[in-house]
Amino acid sequence: MSSRTGTRTSNPWAQGLTIFAAAMLAIIGFVQVFQGIAAIAKDDVLVRTENYVYAFNVTTWGWIHLVLGVLFIVIAFAIMSGNAFARGAGIGLAILSIIANFLWLPYYPIWGIIIIAFNVFLIWALANYTPDFDS
Repeated sequence: MSSRTGTRTSNPWAQGLTIFAAAMLAIIGFVQVFQGIAAIAKDDVLVRTENYVYAFNVTTWGWIHLVLGVLFIVIAFAIMSGNAFARGAGIGLAILSIIANFLWLPYYPIWGIIIIAFNVFLIWALANYTPDFDS
């Protein structure tokens, strides 16, 4: 249908971006869960920076990453099921994850930067999604 009638034809790019975004959410979620478990189980594996303004106990950071990871996985499955609210929640979670991983940089800098980059791509993919309007 034409866009003048308020409907659009199915866009495979939009569908592909949605699947990509959901997959990225799941990947980031699992990585955050593993990162959290590693920090909780053995906090002497990670480097601690002295006099860091946002210093928390590494176990606390582990719980933060574990909770974020579980939320990412739940939202990823919600997006795959077609839930419109989940896209907004995914963007919000990605923003929180960027902030958390920025604050986490002194503990695990390279991994934090990689997760921040994944979150930026995730926000882009979720923001570029346009739902199909079928008549």
